[in-house]
Amino acid sequence: MSDPRIRLAAAAASTLVLLVLPFYLDAFWLQTGLFAMSAAIGAIGLNLLTGATGQLSMGHAFFLAVGAYGYVYLASGSGPRLAGLGLPTPLAFLGAIVLAGVAGGLFSPIAGRLRGTYLGIASLALIFIGQHLLFNAESVTGGFNGRDVPPLEIAGFRFDDAPELVVFAVPLGALERLWFLAVALLVPAVWIARGILRGRPGRALNTIRDHEVAAAVMGVPVARYQAGVFVLSSMYAGAAGALLALAFRRTVPDYFGMFLSLDYLAMIVIGGLGTAAGAVAGAVFVSVLPQLLTRYGDDLPLVAAPGSGGVSPAEAARILYGAAVVAVVLFLPGGLAGTWTRLRTAASRRRASRPLTRFEQEEQPI
Repeated sequence: MSDPRIRLAAAAASTLVLLVLPFYLDAFWLQTGLFAMSAAIGAIGLNLLTGATGQLSMGHAFFLAVGAYGYVYLASGSGPRLAGLGLPTPLAFLGAIVLAGVAGGLFSPIAGRLRGTYLGIASLALIFIGQHLLFNAESVTGGFNGRDVPPLEIAGFRFDDAPELVVFAVPLGALERLWFLAVALLVPAVWIARGILRGRPGRALNTIRDHEVAAAVMGVPVARYQAGVFVLSSMYAGAAGALLALAFRRTVPDYFGMFLSLDYLAMIVIGGLGTAAGAVAGAVFVSVLPQLLTRYGDDLPLVAAPGSGGVSPAEAARILYGAAVVAVVLFLPGGLAGTWTRLRTAASRRRASRPLTRFEQEEQPI
């Protein structure tokens, strides 16, 4: 698929399929798809940081929390117990993304001075700081019980169940409307990331990942690129967090913990480091698997309802994609995206090496 026209046609067809799906899916699959698309946006940002640049971050959940709670605080009005700015919801959504980017920019000087495991441990500290703030800054976050999320409203159109909206005899509720919003965010997120990775910035990021000293000798402004990609990754996480808040309709501090950061690391490893397509594939795998086990767990051995003594769907999902991470590291270093590329290359070589049929020989130019 090296021809740009073929890639463009494939991207257009994929987008069209995503736009048509809400008219046929039930609420379970709509919600699962929303989680997958929001996870894909966040995973793309982490893949730019960790996969392309080599900066290990275990605090990605912190920036998702900034995006989620930033949107709620900016969009909600003030009350007797909870504070808020009451901004228009589109402005609040953009403000949440900017807040996440600012948080990433404030941490980027620390990230620029640390490498490898030390950076991972330092970024992990963000999770504990974030959890402390989420549970104790009750006027902003709502504390342990969280806060209700105001529905997004753009030019009078509400991403909520009301007012009623029917298109092609299909009622479009909050899930369907948020699905279209997720597609509108995911498509440019993938396009921007692919442009960065395929262009000069991507080559510079890969050089920094492979050999930072060599990159500096070649004239690459290492500190500037590292700070910029950390801010960009945080903004991706902020957008994913705000979208998750709209999908959940209530923010809860427990969700934005260490396990969420580990999930995102699993996404980019399973999908393939350093590619936007790999981030999307890994996000779909990791986010959809628990939902499937929850829905169909009664028909599967060893999977039981939470608290019943067996392995819960969430635990089973972590065991499975933990095993997938090990399998990828040992046998598929390129992840799902790399496996697809190898299969496509092998198929192309087989087609090129097979003998031509008589009809194909007659069609060859003289």
